[in-house]
Amino acid sequence: MKAEWNGVVIAESDDTVVVEGNHYFPANALKREYVVGSNHHTMCSWKGEASYYSLLVDGDLNPDAVWYYAEPKEAAAEIKGRVAFWKGVKVS
Repeated sequence: MKAEWNGVVIAESDDTVVVEGNHYFPANALKREYVVGSNHHTMCSWKGEASYYSLLVDGDLNPDAVWYYAEPKEAAAEIKGRVAFWKGVKVS
């Protein structure tokens, strides 16, 4: 699987976990040169608190386009150490 945005591969792995239709990639598959920090957080009733990263590719910023659960609840333990994408990031 590949995650692409703005013509660049952001992450690539054969090891993804699908939860609610989203592919969660291993965190080490994320190409950190395109990632910038974000202070954004959301809460999921069964997964826990999500944290976010933004993407920066060729000067274009995609805020909060990557999310992860640093300490997921037990029901979502399989996504610990993984990241997922949205906001125009193409996963195929």
